Amino acid sequence: MKIDVLLGLQWGDEGKGKIVDVLTPNYDIVARFQGGPNAGHTIEFEGKKFVLHTIPSGIFNKNTISVIGNGVIIDPFVLKKELAMLADGGIQVGDNLMVSRKAHLILPTHRLLDAVFEKAKGKQKIGSTLKGIGPAYTDKVSRNGLRIGDLEGDDFKERYNKSRARHIKTVEQYEKEYEKIQIEGVSFLEYEAAWMEALTVLEQLKKVNSEYYLNNALKDGKKILAEGAQGTLLDIDFGSYPFVTSSNTTTAGVCNGLGIAPKNVGKVFGIFKAYCTRVGSGPFPTELFDADGEELRKIGREFGATTGRPRRCGWLDLPALKYAIMLNGVTELIMMKADVLSGFDDIKVATTYSYNGKLSEEIPYDESSTEVEVIYTSKKGWHQNIEGVSSYNQLPDELHEYVQYIEDAVGVPIKIVSVGPDRSQTIKVD
Repeated sequence: MKIDVLLGLQWGDEGKGKIVDVLTPNYDIVARFQGGPNAGHTIEFEGKKFVLHTIPSGIFNKNTISVIGNGVIIDPFVLKKELAMLADGGIQVGDNLMVSRKAHLILPTHRLLDAVFEKAKGKQKIGSTLKGIGPAYTDKVSRNGLRIGDLEGDDFKERYNKSRARHIKTVEQYEKEYEKIQIEGVSFLEYEAAWMEALTVLEQLKKVNSEYYLNNALKDGKKILAEGAQGTLLDIDFGSYPFVTSSNTTTAGVCNGLGIAPKNVGKVFGIFKAYCTRVGSGPFPTELFDADGEELRKIGREFGATTGRPRRCGWLDLPALKYAIMLNGVTELIMMKADVLSGFDDIKVATTYSYNGKLSEEIPYDESSTEVEVIYTSKKGWHQNIEGVSSYNQLPDELHEYVQYIEDAVGVPIKIVSVGPDRSQTIKVD
C-alpha cells in the first residue's frame, strides 16, 4: 500500500478539513504531518461546526485512527481546549487518537518570543499568528527542542526550566515586563500555569513511535491519508519568503513529517479555492481592493479560523496554481467554494505575469520586492444558487466551462467541486 496525501495549493484556508472529513471513511488512518495550532481546519455537519488546530480532521470517524505525526508541533493548552470542544460536541476521543513521541512541544516562552519578535519588526512584520510556531521550529532545528517523548522522562521539568530561562533572557532584551504580555487572554504567568496543567491531558494520550506504526500499517495493507496544514505558497522553502510558515507544507513534508519513504507516496489530492485568499502580510498578485474583493470576503465568510482576521481576497491565480501542482506532484484536484462565485457577471483568472519587462508564468524569485503586473482572462459567470445542488450535471454550464478551463490549463483533473461548508455539499465530478 501507499500513503495518499491531501494538502493545500494556495496560502492556506482552502478547506482541507472538510475534504479530509469527507474522504476519511475510505481510510484506516489519517495522519497530520506538519504545522501546529496556526492551522484552523473547519468541519461542518448535522448543524455542528468544529475547528481543529492540531488533531487530524479524520477524528469524526470512530473507525479511523488519527495520528499527530512527528512533524507537528503541539501546544498542550490548545490541544486540551480542542479535546474539550470535541467532547462538548459529542465526539469522544480515546485510543483512536495517537501522538508521535518525536513531535515537538510549543512552550509558553515560545509564544512570548513570537510576540516580541513580531512587534520588533514593525512595518516589516510577517503577520504571524503568534502561536509560537517559528520559535518552536527554531528550537527544533537548533537542537534545543522538547518533544512529547520527553514527558516520559524524569528530567522533563529540569529541561523545561533550562529552556525557559534561555528564552526569557532573549525576551527581556525586547520587553522587561514580559509577565504582563497577554497570551490567550491572560497574563504570561497565568498561561504558563494553565499550560502545565494541560500536560496531564497530553500525558493520557496514546504515544507511539509513529514512523514504525505508520510503516507497519502500510505493510499490513492499511490505507493512510496524510493531512497537510497551511498551504504550498506558505512553504518555508518554496513560499513567498519571508512571508511563510516555518515548515514544509508540500508533499515532501510527508516524508520527514511522518517518516514515509518517497516511493510509498500514492495519490496527491491538491485543494484550491475557486478564487484566492491570504491572511497576513506578503505578496498577493491577484488581490482585489474593489467591490468584487469585498463581495468575495462577504459571501465567502473569509475570516481566519485561527486568528479571526479578515482574509485578503482575489481572483484565481493560474501561474501560482501550476507552481503548486508541480511542486507537489498533484494527481487530483479539488475545487472549493465554487458557490461563492455565484452572482458575478464575469470571473477573472490570472494567466500570466509581467515583470522586469517580460511576460512569464514563473513566480519571481523575490516576490516581495518585484513589481508584478497580472494578465487576466475573463470567464462568464453564473447567477444560479448552487448550494443545494447534489450532482455535477445540475451545476450551471458556465461553472462546467470554468472547471474545464482550469483542467485544460493545469493538466490535472478536478474530481470534486465543493458548493458549501457542510460535508453534504460536496459534488463528485462525473
